[in-house]
Amino acid sequence: MKLTVAEKIIKEHLVTGELTKGREIGLRIDQTLTQDSTGTMAYLQFEAMGVNRVKTKKSVAYIDHNMLQTGPENADDHLYIQRVAKKYGIYFSKPGNGICHQVHLERFGVPGETLLGSDSHTPTCGGLGMLAIGAGGLDVAVAMAGGEYFLTMPQIVKVELKGKLNPGVSAKDIILEVLRICKVKGGLNKIFEYCGNGIKYLSVPERATITNMGAELGATTSIFPSDEITYRFLKMQGREKDYRELVADEGASYDDEIIIDLEQLEPLVACPHSPDNVVGVSELKGIKVNQVAIGSCTNSSYMDLMKVANILEGKTIAEDVSLVISPGSKQVLNMLAKNGALSKLISSGARILECGCGPCIGMGQAPSTYGVSLRTFNRNFKGRSGTTSANVYLVSPEVAAASALTGYITNPLECTKNIHIDVPEKFLINDNLIVSPAVKNEDIEIIRGPNIKPFPKTDRLGQDIRGKVLIKVGDDITTDHIMPSNAKLLPYRSNIPYLSDYCLTPCDPEFPKRAKENNGGIIISGDNYGQGSSREHAALVPLYLGIKAVIAKSFARIHKQNLINNGILPLIFYNEDDFNRIDILDELAIEDVSKQIEEDRILIENKTKNEEYELFLDITERQRKILKVGGLLNLIKH
Repeated sequence: MKLTVAEKIIKEHLVTGELTKGREIGLRIDQTLTQDSTGTMAYLQFEAMGVNRVKTKKSVAYIDHNMLQTGPENADDHLYIQRVAKKYGIYFSKPGNGICHQVHLERFGVPGETLLGSDSHTPTCGGLGMLAIGAGGLDVAVAMAGGEYFLTMPQIVKVELKGKLNPGVSAKDIILEVLRICKVKGGLNKIFEYCGNGIKYLSVPERATITNMGAELGATTSIFPSDEITYRFLKMQGREKDYRELVADEGASYDDEIIIDLEQLEPLVACPHSPDNVVGVSELKGIKVNQVAIGSCTNSSYMDLMKVANILEGKTIAEDVSLVISPGSKQVLNMLAKNGALSKLISSGARILECGCGPCIGMGQAPSTYGVSLRTFNRNFKGRSGTTSANVYLVSPEVAAASALTGYITNPLECTKNIHIDVPEKFLINDNLIVSPAVKNEDIEIIRGPNIKPFPKTDRLGQDIRGKVLIKVGDDITTDHIMPSNAKLLPYRSNIPYLSDYCLTPCDPEFPKRAKENNGGIIISGDNYGQGSSREHAALVPLYLGIKAVIAKSFARIHKQNLINNGILPLIFYNEDDFNRIDILDELAIEDVSKQIEEDRILIENKTKNEEYELFLDITERQRKILKVGGLLNLIKH
C-alpha cells in the first residue's frame, strides 16, 4: 500500500483501529506541549489521574500567553506549572523564552513523531514533518499519562505548490489562498499535506507559517515532508541527529487535491472578521491604518523579522501608526540584537514587546475605538484584539512593514526593494531558560495559589435531560465567544467559578445570570460551533453553569471532543430548519436519554411548543461510553 506522509506516521503510531477513513483510531503520542492559558487545568487533570511521571518521550510546559503580572494570579499559576513540571518529568520553558510553537519548532520537534498540544496551533510543527495536533487539555493530560489519543481517521488533502513565490509574496499568502479556497470549516476531519516542486523554495519556518494557520481551516493538522530543507534547519539548530527523511510514496492516493501556482500569487489580506475573508492587497489600497502588530506563532521567526528590519531600515513609520513587534523566541531576539537588526527596528519607531503571544490573544495592545489594525497573526475574530469595534486585517510581515511606513494598506512591492536575507549557517543556541525535570521527585512540593480552584466534576448521565434554551447563537461561534480570554480574564484561567460570570457574554451579556437562575439548560447554535482556540474552558465553564447539551448545525473538531470529555452532549440538527423553530427559554426534554444515546438518532421534545425534533449524535462507541459515565476522567477512573 502506497502511503502519504501523514499516513506513514499514523501507521507507525497506531494503537487501535485501522487506516480506514471516517473510523476512529487511537495513536501513541511521542511529545506533548502545554501553555499557561490551558496548562494549569491540564496539569490539575493529570494530577487527578495519579500517575507519578509522564510516559511520553518529551513533554514541555511553556509560559507564553500571559506574563503580565498586575497581581499574584499569573505568578501563582506559573509557579504551580513549574513545580508540576519539575515533579512529573516535564521540561519547563520560562517566561521570556518564547512562544510555545516557535520554540518547539526550534528546539524539540522531531520529524516522524507525534505531538499533541493543548493549543489549537500545535500543527505548527507539521512544518518539519511532525504529525502535530491541537487538542483539549484533558486529552493532553491522558497522553502524558501514557494513554492514546483518539480521533477520526482523516481524509488527506494534497496541496501541490508549483513554482516559486515572487518578491514581496510570502508563505502567509499561500495559507491565505488555501483559506480563500476552502473556508474556515473546509478542513474538518482532514489533513492538508503539502508537496510539489514549490516546497523546495520554502524554509522550515515558512512551512510552519502555513501549517500553523491551517488550524483556521478546522483541519486535524497540516504537514510537509521531511527533506533536505528540514535537515538544513535541524543542522542550523544543532539537532541534525533528529533528522529522518519522510516523503510520500510515489503514487500515494489522496482524497482531494488543491493546486496553487505560486508565481500567480499576489500579497493577500484576510479582512474583518474571519481568516477566510481573503482578498488581494490591491483591493484595499487607500485604507488608513492606525496600528500594525508583527509577531505571533504564525510570523515571528528570525527570517520574518529580518525581512521587516530590511523594509524599515533607514525609514520612519507613519506618524499616525503604532507599530509593535513581538519576537517569537529568545533565540530570535538574541540574533536580531547580535546582528544589528534590532537597532534598525527600534530606529524606525517600532516598539519591541517581549517574546510571547501578547496582542494575538488580546493581551495588551488593543486598537483604538473603530481602529484599523494590521496584524501578522492567525485570527481576526471580532473583539479578540481587545477592542470590539476595531477592524483587524491579517497580513504578511512584508505587507505589515510596508503599511506601517505609508500609514495605509500597502502592497510591499510599491515601496520596497527586492528583499534578500542571508540565511545564517547556525542559529544562536542558548537553552538557559528551559528547566529540566527532576530525576527524583519525591521531595518536590506542588504549590497552589489561592486562585487555583478545582475543576468541575461530572456525574453519570441521568435518565432524562430537561432544561430551558438559555441562548441561541448563529454560525461560526468561536471559543473566544464562549469563554473570552482577554487581558482581564486570562489571570483567572484556573478559577472556573470566577470565569462563569463571563461565559458567552460577547453574544449575550445576560447568559451567565440566565444559566444560574435556571440551574443550567441547553445551548442552541448554527454551523461550526466552537471554532478557534482549543481552550477547554469553553466546555468546563458551561459545565459549571449546568449546560447539559449543545444542539448545533455542526461543531468544530476540538470543541466537540472537549464537550464529550466533560459529559456534555454535542447534538446536531437532523433537519436544519428545526433551528428556526426553537426560541430562547423554550423548555426541551430528552426522555430516557441513557437508552436513546445507544442510537445515533435522538428525539427531543419542545415542551413549550409541543413539537418534536430529530437530532443526530455523531459519536463513536468509545465516546458513547464517555458520555454515559459523565466524562473522560470518570471513564478513566472506572
